Parts: sequence; C-alpha cells; structure tokens
Amino acid sequence: MEARASAKYLRGSAQKARLVVDMIRGKNVNEALAVLQYTNKRAADGIEKCVRSAVANATEAAEKANIAIDPDDLWVKACFIDMGPTKNRRRMRPAPQGRAYKERRHFHHVTVLLSSEEQAALAKGKRPSKAGKPQTTATGKKAAGKSAAAAPKPATTKRAATKQPETAAGETPVDAPATETATEE
Repeated sequence: MEARASAKYLRGSAQKARLVVDMIRGKNVNEALAVLQYTNKRAADGIEKCVRSAVANATEAAEKANIAIDPDDLWVKACFIDMGPTKNRRRMRPAPQGRAYKERRHFHHVTVLLSSEEQAALAKGKRPSKAGKPQTTATGKKAAGKSAAAAPKPATTKRAATKQPETAAGETPVDAPATETATEE
C-alpha cells in the first residue's frame, strides 16, 4: 500500500530543503521522523509535517480498504522538492559598497510517498549491478572490461616459483611435500 502527501508554498529555497530530504529518503518512517526532529535546519519542520500527514493518509486509506496496516512498517519510498514561486518585493536590501539588492523570498513544495511493500530487498542492497560499473576481482583490483569470474594471471616472480604446488581449486594439497630452503644441522 502506498500513500502520498504534499505540502506547498513552504518558506525557504528548494536547494536547502533538498539537503534535508536526502537524509530521510529510503528510511523507515520512525527513523525519518527522528532525523527530522533533531535536524537543525529550517526546512525540517515543514517536511516533518508532510511525513506525518502521509502516515495519516496511509492509515486512513487502509481503513477504507479494510486492510490492517501498521504505521511502523511504512518507509519513505520517494521524497522530492519542487521549486515554488519567488516573491520579488520592491524593497531593496543593502549590499556591499553602497549597492542595493532586490529582496527575494523563495518558496518550495514537498511531496512524500510512503510504501509498506518490499523495503527489505532494497534495504539489504540487493540491487542488480550496473553494466558500466567496473567489478573487482579476487585480488581486489578493478578489472578493465573483464568479468569478475575471470581468474587472475599467475605471478612469475621467484617467490611464486618456490611456493607449494596448487591444485585446480587453488588450494595447497595436504599430502604434497613442503619445500625447505633452510639447511638442516
């Protein structure tokens, strides 16, 4: 079940409000409300009211549909800020070196979308890997254009030549004789 709420014409610029929204996106509703309550930003109050309104909308929609829903199971699926109108006043604000600026008041709109479905798969990070993203090999180096299943090339240094023989699986056999470099006395 999904629920939506929006708050329009909130004071403050959209850019500053997006900083607050980025902190709560994808989190549980209780965590999001806790973050918003203790965030020292002006936009956090309006966003907190919008999240609480979305929770109320979800419970009301569940009651109408005769579905039992727990508000603790909801999570913030999407949350975004749109730019509202800018109020340009005729008053002038003082600026450096005797200049003057026009007074501009910014507004923004908040939209919150809550969901109670499939948060576990997204929270655990089980997203498919991106095709353009380089994958790491077993040695921890990024493979350039190779798949992660490709085995690294064998080393040709002197140390690698004195190591014990390896099996096909890459493990050292237990019954193989160990090579000793120190002389026995």
